[in-house]
Amino acid sequence: MRLNRYLASCGLGSRRSCETLILEARVAINGEICMDLSTRVQAGDDVTCDDRRVTQREVQVVILHKPLGFTTTSKDEGGRKTVYDLLPPEWSHLRYAGRLDRESEGLLFMSNDGDLINRITHPRHGMEKEYDVYLEKPFLREKKAVLLNGIQIPEGHAKMESVDFITRRHAQVILKQGLKRQIRQMFASMGCPVRRLIRTRIGHLTLDDLAPGRWRALSESQVAGIRKRLS
Repeated sequence: MRLNRYLASCGLGSRRSCETLILEARVAINGEICMDLSTRVQAGDDVTCDDRRVTQREVQVVILHKPLGFTTTSKDEGGRKTVYDLLPPEWSHLRYAGRLDRESEGLLFMSNDGDLINRITHPRHGMEKEYDVYLEKPFLREKKAVLLNGIQIPEGHAKMESVDFITRRHAQVILKQGLKRQIRQMFASMGCPVRRLIRTRIGHLTLDDLAPGRWRALSESQVAGIRKRLS
């Protein structure tokens, strides 16, 4: 296994951030500093980072149906409830892939694998996220092209991969980007504030019958399937 991937599997971050650790001469194999990104870790190798031994973690992946009123953060300065209040205490170390704001609902992917989180969230991997969007006002369907071509918002040039209107107040949206409050800002800029926003799918993972506030741990075979789709 390549060294950067090994470090990522130890929970030290994404493969790219682990490459930085290597190039900064902070990683050693069997007592020797290693700065060669092509190095492969062999069975029995002793790997350290900042003089501390690191070992591969058992990969944990959880999908959670985030309900309204919960913040997607490990600690809320205002004392509000967070998504971690819905999980067992021993899973407080899990990271989330793609924040949902307090007013939004739906599928949240969480894992202790930094590389897996990065591959799901970074736009270059093209992972689809699907949303049910309910609007305060009817939307003019003839303006749909504007959403597909893109709108400038404070976070950058925001565009939707697809938009299907079930009614003039209800749309199904697919994104490959992940800009902050992207869907809300795009519709608001066109005079149609979002009333309700639900993320229903990430890649091939869906909410299915998962009730709000409930979570489900994925099996090893399901995690392997996710990796295969991202490879």
